[in-house]
Amino acid sequence: MTEAGIQVREVYKVFGGRASLPRALAMLRAGASKQEVQAKLGCHVGLAGVDMALPAGRISCIMGLSGSGKSTLVRHLNRLIDPSAGKILVGSQDILQLDAAGLRHLRRHIISMVFQGFGLLPHLDVLENVAFGLRARGDSAGRALRAAQDWIERVGLEGYARSYPDELSGGMRQRVGLARALAMDSPIVLMDEPFSALDPLIRRDLQEQLQALQRSLRKTIVFVTHDLDEALRLGQHIIILRDGRVEQAGTPDDIRDRPASPHVAEFIRRGEPAGGPPTDS
Repeated sequence: MTEAGIQVREVYKVFGGRASLPRALAMLRAGASKQEVQAKLGCHVGLAGVDMALPAGRISCIMGLSGSGKSTLVRHLNRLIDPSAGKILVGSQDILQLDAAGLRHLRRHIISMVFQGFGLLPHLDVLENVAFGLRARGDSAGRALRAAQDWIERVGLEGYARSYPDELSGGMRQRVGLARALAMDSPIVLMDEPFSALDPLIRRDLQEQLQALQRSLRKTIVFVTHDLDEALRLGQHIIILRDGRVEQAGTPDDIRDRPASPHVAEFIRRGEPAGGPPTDS
């Protein structure tokens, strides 16, 4: 698993109604909408045949309305959620075939994640929070703390190593989460709406910092957002989801100048997906 590119091949996720799963998959593969499947079978469709490739070493942004499947999709990439059908390849390895040991290796060495809600441990200070993942995977205390201190400085938190999460602003807490993920030195970083709860000026500052770090790190970053401006600013590759399916994928210029559907055109016109501002995913 030396390459960091990700391929998602015909991934479906149907929640509930296990007995109805074969019928649900058959309906979706035949072109039925998630609403039709849910109305007929009473199960919830999260993903309805997502097929996409995320290029290595770039920032890919996944966008869509609430309920489009974007957060569900990103959680498949480190197997926090397993699909009902399909394949997910990191490099040439289908991660759905990993055993427990392989999955631990994936999460400790290949893929790290930054959550929207920071996910910090309140009883640990900043240094200990950033070092937490390194210590959990077995790094020595000295190595973990040195790496943590380095990343604290690189994300602009010098002087706050011994502060606790409740002593920090929201933007500072998100910097801690970013430092914790980057300290793992994994080639892939998943970011699920990491800046959405922040004030606009702080959000812009973190976007610029992420871009600056990426210029030297060249990681494969999967960035979930509902903000069109954020996607166009950060994304080198953009995927727009609608009702669990890929509506369009391409470069920012492709999305902005060559929308593939009325839904995407309305997205661009309004600066948000057609149907109103999203909340969760």
